[in-house]
Amino acid sequence: MEEIKGSVDFGTFSREVLSDKVANRILALIRTQQLKPGDRLPPERDLTEMMGVSRLTLREALRTLSYMNVVENHQRKGTFITSLDPEMLVEHLELVFSLDDSTFLELLRARKVVEPSLAEMAASNITDDELDDLDRVMGKTKELINDPEGFVDTDIELHTIITNAAHEMVLARFMDSILKVSTRSRQRTVALLGVRKQTVNDHIKIIAALKEHNPQLARQAMLDHLTYVERKLMQATE
Repeated sequence: MEEIKGSVDFGTFSREVLSDKVANRILALIRTQQLKPGDRLPPERDLTEMMGVSRLTLREALRTLSYMNVVENHQRKGTFITSLDPEMLVEHLELVFSLDDSTFLELLRARKVVEPSLAEMAASNITDDELDDLDRVMGKTKELINDPEGFVDTDIELHTIITNAAHEMVLARFMDSILKVSTRSRQRTVALLGVRKQTVNDHIKIIAALKEHNPQLARQAMLDHLTYVERKLMQATE
């Protein structure tokens, strides 16, 4: 493993800048491939001088990147960029998001990009056991129509089953993180009885499309559902 020395411009930061700015700079260097999997970062003393930050700030930044599985520390050897394997990186995706109203909408828009495709793939790959699981969860959802908190749990469970039914491991891990971190936005929207009733109807349509093994119908049903939720979330955050 080769140590990165003076060839990479890590940039400098004033002392009052938060550690996440340092973490974001390192992430930017990775995105532009100035830092690559297996590269060893300069020693802590050198890196603090290069970036103009304190050791405490640098350590906090590296700790965050470690939680995200972007870097790993080997005792006596130094800090290295990980393999950047997608499945590993999305494991702690929830740490990336600051959960304010704008992020709720961004998360939902991310779901609109990914989940219709997952529903489309699930229509072709879903098993009889997975369809049975959807029916079971659908029954629980109907029973909890007047219990917003329980309704959120079954909603997440249903979407998780559909995600897993696509049998795409990396996308499943990505969606698992998004579903976990979007719980608060769900709690906001399902507080309205009308939203819960419409969600039940939407889920019935999605499951029907999956049972027909109709990819395009499943994709459209999921997109229609998420578009409705997005509209309600926008109204709730205004």
